[in-house]
Amino acid sequence: MASWIILFAVVMLSVFSCSQGKRNRMLYCSACRAIADELNYSISQVDPRKTINIGSFRLNADGTLKEKKVPLARSETHLSELLEGVCGSMSDYALHVDPNTKEKRYKRFAPRDNGDARDFPDFNSFHFDGLESSNALKFACESIVEELEDDIMSLFSQNSEDVEEELCNNVSDYCIDAKLANEEL
Repeated sequence: MASWIILFAVVMLSVFSCSQGKRNRMLYCSACRAIADELNYSISQVDPRKTINIGSFRLNADGTLKEKKVPLARSETHLSELLEGVCGSMSDYALHVDPNTKEKRYKRFAPRDNGDARDFPDFNSFHFDGLESSNALKFACESIVEELEDDIMSLFSQNSEDVEEELCNNVSDYCIDAKLANEEL
């Protein structure tokens, strides 16, 4: 019985390691960029005056609480909530083929709640191949969030300049090939 368990563990480990090495770069790069875009948008929608108390909530020797107010938008609590739901928005993305360069990547096709006419893309460049494509992007998103949750939280809490660049090129390397290809053009 123990040999079956060991054999099963070896087989599962080899399957897992093979699947890790064969990630679709375009899919994971698109998912990473979508995560950064969705989180940046959600953070921008929070009133900058809203704050949240953080601290140990323990009494100091003088009887006062040691707490600190931080902006809600970039607090760990708020970012955790955003990360929990970010992959649900992947259904608003579809495969986009640039008509000039023929570059493929997943882009947002659904306009945001603000109703700005500039948010409506040219649908001729999108390929809506159904649920399978949306599920693949959602799975990639969930994998990235699970794998890089601490890095994502750290980058977004710091209010870094270009979080997408940092996360998708420097931290994860998902888009590094796309960056190099664009620089060669």
